[in-house]
Amino acid sequence: MDIAALSMAMSQASLAQSAQLQVLNIAKDQAQTQGQNLVELLGSSVDPNLGKTLDIRV
Repeated sequence: MDIAALSMAMSQASLAQSAQLQVLNIAKDQAQTQGQNLVELLGSSVDPNLGKTLDIRV
């Protein structure tokens, strides 16, 4: 393999890795936003104490 082909292959691999990292960052940001939205939704329920305790009878 000549140097030019090796350089192209390394450049393509680097580009692919950068693209994968960007996609992962976007997914992480979306998951974080969804988590924050869920926390806000649970905090604004009609009865905020609902579901905080569990009564178990044996």
